[in-house]
Amino acid sequence: METLIVMGASVGGVSALSTIFAALPANLPAAILAVMHVGARNSVLPEILGKTSALPVRFAEEREPVRAGRILLAPPDRHMLVANVAGQATVELTRGPKENHTRPAIDPLFRSAAAAFGPKVVGVILSGYLDDGTAGLQAIKACGGKALVQEPQEAVAPSMPQSAIDYAGVDWRLPCAEIGPALLALASGAPAPAGAAQSLPPVPQWIAVENRFARGVGNMDQLEKIATPSTFTCPECQGTLWELHGQKPQRFRCHTGHSFTAQTLGELQHEKAEDAMWAAVRALQEKEKLYLSLAAKAQAWLHPGTASEYAAKARQAGEQADVLKRALLA
Repeated sequence: METLIVMGASVGGVSALSTIFAALPANLPAAILAVMHVGARNSVLPEILGKTSALPVRFAEEREPVRAGRILLAPPDRHMLVANVAGQATVELTRGPKENHTRPAIDPLFRSAAAAFGPKVVGVILSGYLDDGTAGLQAIKACGGKALVQEPQEAVAPSMPQSAIDYAGVDWRLPCAEIGPALLALASGAPAPAGAAQSLPPVPQWIAVENRFARGVGNMDQLEKIATPSTFTCPECQGTLWELHGQKPQRFRCHTGHSFTAQTLGELQHEKAEDAMWAAVRALQEKEKLYLSLAAKAQAWLHPGTASEYAAKARQAGEQADVLKRALLA
């Protein structure tokens, strides 16, 4: 295989992928693997994208060979990785730990492609929120591949392509209408001469270790080689998060394999804090109602002092609930 194109998209990605696929010919001399943030729910994404594509589009299957002239998508609730099996690109599907709070995620595909095929890989990041895919593009660049992103000003959600521009040293930023022709030009470049050396550059240690975690075989001893324990807790499993060395933007991983950029971690912490505050409001409102009931019973039983104490506790709980609600609704 001379060129392997890997693509990642999230919010706004269906339109972007449709535009790109529509510009590619049926005889494209490259394979395409793509991840869309579809989560665990059933998806008709292949049918939607297939309407505009001359190339066949479908969900990937475990251990199938990756061949030029077709588009394989990561299926719901599975990370899609690619391995080099005796020179043949081969799909691996796994329910490995979520990365950036999603599965399928973009980074596992990009990292695995970078390690397996080095300079033959072209990575593409399209519209989406937050920054999944940035670390994957960094891996592709570190292994000699090319990086291309959708022009952020055109994207429905510009965060993902902008993050890649800021941190991954992209080679091209293009509107969607120009990405398809650019990929065709890259795929149609002169092939390596017969007998030319096919050796790949060394894979950086952080990529190799993170690929092991994506495949479910990483461990704490390996994590210690690329990260240092932090004071933060994994929002997925409540284990200790380790901060990866020398990563921009900051990234964290727990020893069970969950991985987060600092931005994604912040979003998840915000959600968990909000959930905890609403739970506190519920508990305080229930406490208020309980003490009001106890106060009424004490009054009925001619214990005015006790009734007054219960009523005071009810007022305090109600006031505390109101303070939290105002903070949540601000």
